[in-house]
Amino acid sequence: MAILIDDPRWPAHGRLWAHLISDASLEELHAFADANEIPRRGFDRDHYDVPAEAHARLVAAGARHVDGHALVRALIASGLRITARQRRGLS
Repeated sequence: MAILIDDPRWPAHGRLWAHLISDASLEELHAFADANEIPRRGFDRDHYDVPAEAHARLVAAGARHVDGHALVRALIASGLRITARQRRGLS
């Protein structure tokens, strides 16, 4: 089981954002986020959006840095991925 984080390259709200996931369970993801003071409002159904300035701190806390493709592959393999179609249905 691992917590993964990609590069902060997604612009929104005047800053860049990375994605934080678990390759095993949402419980593991929420526990890591809580332990590292990532607000629950950053959770987006299968990942947390985290600001660029938190990236190094999260890696130091144990998140494994991967590229975006590896992150998506791990999320799909975990069975936790919420697709765009599912997101539209959840709105």
